[in-house]
Amino acid sequence: MMAKIKITQIKSRIGSPKDQKRTLDALGLTKMHKTVEHECTPSIEGMVRKVKHLVSVEK
Repeated sequence: MMAKIKITQIKSRIGSPKDQKRTLDALGLTKMHKTVEHECTPSIEGMVRKVKHLVSVEK
């Protein structure tokens, strides 16, 4: 089993490029301060890296 990570949206998506908004949607982050849990896979890590300025991550 892979490790789980908690991803929380800490900044607004307003004014962000469309691809970053779609990345947040794909991660399941639809509102400010919403937290989701995902397996720590390379694809999830890449998505988090793309929106790292909008989210906080806990291992």
